[in-house]
Amino acid sequence: MIEFDRVSLALGSFSLNDVSLTISKGDYYFIVGPSGAGKTVLLEAIAGLHRPDSGRVLLRGTEITALPPEKRKVALVYQDYSLFPNMQVIDNVSYGLRMQGMGKKEARAEVAPLLERFGIAHLADRYPGTLSGGEQQRVALARAIAVKPDILLLDEPLSALDPVTQEKFIDDLRRLHREDGLTIVQVSHSRREAHLLATRMAVIIDGASWTRGRPVSC
Repeated sequence: MIEFDRVSLALGSFSLNDVSLTISKGDYYFIVGPSGAGKTVLLEAIAGLHRPDSGRVLLRGTEITALPPEKRKVALVYQDYSLFPNMQVIDNVSYGLRMQGMGKKEARAEVAPLLERFGIAHLADRYPGTLSGGEQQRVALARAIAVKPDILLLDEPLSALDPVTQEKFIDDLRRLHREDGLTIVQVSHSRREAHLLATRMAVIIDGASWTRGRPVSC
């Protein structure tokens, strides 16, 4: 479904060099590596936020190297959630639908089942600054799912959560993958997370050297 064909990308003093990988439809694919290894840059390249200096990015066998982000049907959830502080929860979740041209009332009605699904319906009128880390993470995930992406990209979604909330969120992610059939790509420095969730994984080292991951059990 997603293929990197010898992709190189330089951002200041940092670079990805000659990266090749294949992520199949329905994978829960983990990219594991230390901080600063280039994991987030890779996610952003999949999302279309960075254009490679060389090499190709393919989606479903079609080259999308130059395709803008809004045409890729990809949703990216950052580690810091990136919620809009001046918007209520329901408007944060429905933001993507509004950007697609849907009216405010219709968009709010469309995402109401998602708020119920992620256990945040009671927070609909709250603002992000009044929420816990776990609540903000659920809002960010619901906002990503609201636009019905084919691919969900997660940037260390568990790193800022306490251990109890982490376990609950792992269950949420496992259920989301199983019930929605999404292709999920998650970056992490935790091999434990990978062994709990991944169907396949790879390791990035120093932004350049890749080890192609073998299948692992969920």
